[in-house]
Amino acid sequence: MTEKPTRLERVDTDGGARLAVLTIDSPPLNLFDKALMESLAADIAELTAAPPRAVLLRAEGKVVSGGVDVHIFDGLSVEEGAELWRTLFARIIHPLEALPCPVVFAAHGLTLTAALEIALACDIVLAAPKAKFGLVETVVGLTPSMGGPQRLAERAGSGRAREFVMTGDLYDAATLADWGVVNAVHEDVDAAARALAARLAEGPTRAHSATKQIVAAWRSGGVAHADSVTPQVSGELFGTEDLRGAVRSFLEVGPGKAKYSGR
Repeated sequence: MTEKPTRLERVDTDGGARLAVLTIDSPPLNLFDKALMESLAADIAELTAAPPRAVLLRAEGKVVSGGVDVHIFDGLSVEEGAELWRTLFARIIHPLEALPCPVVFAAHGLTLTAALEIALACDIVLAAPKAKFGLVETVVGLTPSMGGPQRLAERAGSGRAREFVMTGDLYDAATLADWGVVNAVHEDVDAAARALAARLAEGPTRAHSATKQIVAAWRSGGVAHADSVTPQVSGELFGTEDLRGAVRSFLEVGPGKAKYSGR
């Protein structure tokens, strides 16, 4: 295949906010091979260099992804295997989580292995009713190693994470919504995800970034650590145009009327 397996578009919302839509498009199964991983890493690097005000991560085709192209595992040494995961954390998972804006993932169909691990690195996961999810690495004697087990445990609890990974079963969207892994289920998940991403893009981007920083502090060090960083992180918002303008708008015309620029 000569075409790029991912597509990064930047569009303006109706309210004039810049939204990035990152689409996986590598038919027929959107398998994560070296080309797809490299393309995705390059797109995330571009987003990091010039962040939009929100990101929507989605896929084309019948499935979100049928998983990883197992050829990439064949013949790897212990060190080569470890280096593969270090690289994927450094170039995909960690920079995706660190984007200073909301990131929404839309799952319209089957979402396996690497695709689900990437979804778990996003802020909000939406799914269609027919979507199914699995971390099925046990079929090749592996455990998910792009952060899936630990991020699943964060959302659903450690017992559910071990069940999910060890059984290698497929779980539907309703089940994962009940577990707290999927935020919401929508019949037209693409439309719902685009609308949510646009709404978030038009919001106070610096405040959303602060929320991500505070939650990240909690993830790494608990409530006490999050408390310790909050005064500085939140205090900086008082220097933003958005906070100053929204406070004035609230006082003059009431809540919900403020317009945000992201600055």
